[in-house]
Amino acid sequence: MRLHEAQPQDESTHIALAADGDGTAREWLVRRWTPPVYRFSLRMLSNEQDAYDAAQDTMVKVLNNLHRYDRNRAFSTWVFGIARNTCIDEHRKRRRRGDMPSTEVVDTGPTPLQEVARHLRAERVHEALAELPPMYREVLIMYHFEHLKYAEIAEALELPMGTVMNRIFRARQKLRDLYGTNDLPA
Repeated sequence: MRLHEAQPQDESTHIALAADGDGTAREWLVRRWTPPVYRFSLRMLSNEQDAYDAAQDTMVKVLNNLHRYDRNRAFSTWVFGIARNTCIDEHRKRRRRGDMPSTEVVDTGPTPLQEVARHLRAERVHEALAELPPMYREVLIMYHFEHLKYAEIAEALELPMGTVMNRIFRARQKLRDLYGTNDLPA
């Protein structure tokens, strides 16, 4: 199941127009990319306000640096690379401030009982995910939540594909251990 819409065929046209300063195309890029960047940031930072700020900062950086985008690369890997670096910067700021990440997860379901059960499970997964080292957390988020391919993750993180595959494998193992059961999907 995809958590965001597939890329439109004319995305490269929007990117080119946005790079040339077209306001409508720039607005389209913000509407298209803010939701997945926010979800990625929320999972990396475990705090809604910090994720909102990181997503906004990321989109400003994307718009200000469109002239640097290499059209031979996937736009998604470029955007998520910027989002990743923005989240890393936020982690560094937290360390200096001494902030602790929040583990609050909001989840809804069709009935109150289902909502409570889903919330408890999501909270356990979120807490386990937050305990993973960032190098494992980021590959899991990119692969499972943002549905990037191994090659796209490797490009965004500037790592060999084998390293990405190994980190995903190890991250799943560590997540299962932290979660406390073996019923998580592989």
